[in-house]
Amino acid sequence: MVTEPGTQGSSDVFLPRPLRLGDLEVEVPVVLAPMAGVTNVAFRRLCAEQGAGLYVCEMITSRGLVEGDATSLSMLTFADNESVRSVQLYGVDPDVMGRAVEVLCADHGVEHVDLNFGCPVPKITRKGGGAALPWKANLLGRILESTVAAAQPYGVPVTMKTRLGIDEDHLTYLDAGHIAEDAGCAAIALHARTAAQHYSGHARWETIGELKAAVSIPVLGNGDVWEAGDAVRMMQSTGCDGVVVGRGCLGRPWLFRDLAAALGPSPDASGPVLPTLGEVTSVMRRHAELLGDWLGEERGCVEFRKHVAWYLKGFPAGSRVRSELGGVSSYAALDALLADLDPDEPYPVAELGTPRGRQGSPRTVALPDGWLSSRDLVGTVDAGAEDASSGG
Repeated sequence: MVTEPGTQGSSDVFLPRPLRLGDLEVEVPVVLAPMAGVTNVAFRRLCAEQGAGLYVCEMITSRGLVEGDATSLSMLTFADNESVRSVQLYGVDPDVMGRAVEVLCADHGVEHVDLNFGCPVPKITRKGGGAALPWKANLLGRILESTVAAAQPYGVPVTMKTRLGIDEDHLTYLDAGHIAEDAGCAAIALHARTAAQHYSGHARWETIGELKAAVSIPVLGNGDVWEAGDAVRMMQSTGCDGVVVGRGCLGRPWLFRDLAAALGPSPDASGPVLPTLGEVTSVMRRHAELLGDWLGEERGCVEFRKHVAWYLKGFPAGSRVRSELGGVSSYAALDALLADLDPDEPYPVAELGTPRGRQGSPRTVALPDGWLSSRDLVGTVDAGAEDASSGG
């Protein structure tokens, strides 16, 4: 039996289809989720060297973009192996969002815009932004309509990412799907957790299937995709059109190689090939080099430090080497420390399928006073909700 996206059940042979976002076709239906301080141009280039997919730039705030903020503009740097210029945009004002999309399309040649309504960070939600915003259905609709209208003359598809809702008593994902569909969005991605969950517990994949059944636009699933096999299972069990991968690729950019093998035009049933520690250190060196090409050697090595623990997770690297790698500031120092590691050390299979990155614990979502009293917004959202904190 053959199963394709859009059907339920299990099968012996899985034949995924390319992801279509308007006129844009992504051959391997995999999207790299933007992560602040991680998915910069160097990391995206590294992932694209490993496999195919859609690699989304770090989230940029609409107000910063419209006001010409230097930091925001510096993030609009793309690698030559990124076949599609994709940017995630965040904001709370429909007019400013529309103007920001115009800047992205007209001035920076962006070919895909994703909108983030999934951030659970308290300083964002307590002002009505991030994952709190979809509760105000009228505001969500106005933002989506404004951005789609601004992108339409350029033929640029607009997608959105959201969560299940604020908490179990205030779910919004099905309403958000209908609003996105009516506004002309090309797809909707669902992180199958509530804002109250943050990144804890398990993603409820069955809700992705519910959303897929409720709308006609493509649905992307997000949450707990740690291995290529997880992506296949998600698509088979929910019928979603593609997957969004975030924390699963931290320190593992070769996950996109595995995903391309599993979800590409000719799926490889043999399964992933696990890298040895020597192969991992080669990727680490390449990552540091790409950061250096972008930021300069010393600053690039400093930026690389945050990735060391993710790359070496589960390997018997030793506390001294780990500590010194966490303070590296030159390629020579990095090379000397990596040379101390055993290149033949096999990949720690116990780490496969386990969570990576932040997890945290469930908590009450901080909201503006009276936020839950109505689904309609009277007035405007505090502009302070437009912060560069990225997540969803």
